[in-house]
Amino acid sequence: KNDAPWDTTSGIDGKRYGNRTPHEEAEAKKALEAAGEGHEMRLHPQSGGSMTALPVIETQAGDVSAYIPTNVISITDGQIYLTPEFFYANVRPAIDVGISVSRVGGNAQIKAMKKVAGRLRLDLAQFRELEAFAQFGSDLDKATQAQLARGARMVEVLKQGLYTPFPVENQVAILWAATNGMLDEVAVEDVQKFEKAYIEYLTTNKASTMEAVRTKKELTDEVVGVFRDAAKVVAEQIKQPAGASA
Repeated sequence: KNDAPWDTTSGIDGKRYGNRTPHEEAEAKKALEAAGEGHEMRLHPQSGGSMTALPVIETQAGDVSAYIPTNVISITDGQIYLTPEFFYANVRPAIDVGISVSRVGGNAQIKAMKKVAGRLRLDLAQFRELEAFAQFGSDLDKATQAQLARGARMVEVLKQGLYTPFPVENQVAILWAATNGMLDEVAVEDVQKFEKAYIEYLTTNKASTMEAVRTKKELTDEVVGVFRDAAKVVAEQIKQPAGASA
């Protein structure tokens, strides 16, 4: 028996919910049941009956294995892990794809997005590992150099300004170009310029193709051909020096 007063400073709402006697447990159960009286559970006709919660956890020194992060991760359908290192490196959203997980993401994607983004997470995770390794040595083989170069361009493509949502057809188009090497010859500092010109070219000259991606949600060979031709045209325009004639 412990008659000492509880320290409530570390409890939830100033209360502690541990070490209760069976009598106190019964009283607490009655209180919860009473609180529910007069209320009715109703299903919204347009919902699936589920409830979505978005917990936000701050890790200490990036330790995701701490008590609270691991418990929250275990009960959620995935997590988006943001790192200050990426944020200060101007990679925004600063998502660490190696730690971030989505168990339902694929089910929410259209078929076209699944095709172009299937390897994106793995490629980015490998790029981060190679990038860290490359800092300790400059003698890299050509395949590694090419992978680092493409990864750097993928990072640029995934940067997104604040309050600038991207239509899904635009996402599919630019991710296809990035993952299929259409930006490999474009300088990293010109990737944002390429992206803007590429989307503008497609929406202006190939509006029917973009509409087909949005409505049919599929990536056909015809659509891929349009994306490839558009990327080649825009890449040549970007690489061409200002004022030079074609």
